[in-house]
Amino acid sequence: MQFTVEEADGVRIVSSLPKVLDANNAMDFKADMARTLKGSTRVIFDMSAVKFIDSAGCGALITVLRQLKESGGDLKLYAVEKQVRMVFELVRMHKIIDIFNTRQEAILAFSHEQA
Repeated sequence: MQFTVEEADGVRIVSSLPKVLDANNAMDFKADMARTLKGSTRVIFDMSAVKFIDSAGCGALITVLRQLKESGGDLKLYAVEKQVRMVFELVRMHKIIDIFNTRQEAILAFSHEQA
């Protein structure tokens, strides 16, 4: 998988996520993210491209979150599509991973945590 990765205010922002994140590609997603995020602690995913997610996709996001937490980091999401947000609420992902409407809100959340 190819992702777009950029840095802003000390935060790694990952976009161009797959349109579908499900059992068919969750393992590849986890492996690719482990390589992409190596050494990162503050990460934000732009979820705007993701139109469908299932429990395996949610599990992949939790795996990324767990790996970041182990190194003292955190994961935040923004621009979550309505359909995906409904799945997150159904499985209570919004209680585990912080979700924001905009990229700037997600970046600001990291700077507020440092204060």
